[in-house]
Amino acid sequence: MPIIVNLDVMMAKRKMSLNELSEKVGLTLSNLSILKTGKAKAVRFSTLEAICKVLDCQPGDILEFVEEE
Repeated sequence: MPIIVNLDVMMAKRKMSLNELSEKVGLTLSNLSILKTGKAKAVRFSTLEAICKVLDCQPGDILEFVEEE
């Protein structure tokens, strides 16, 4: 998939665990884990907004487009 999810990178930069992010964003651990591992097929803007607020980042810091060869 050409969309790469860098959620783990931003979490590491902010020294935040998945449990802590889950509590602050209001998502289940399993849903955040699916997103973090890149297995999600979609993400709601409201979810992306909440994650960006908690991690103090931009959507482009979390999502990256990579051209497939």
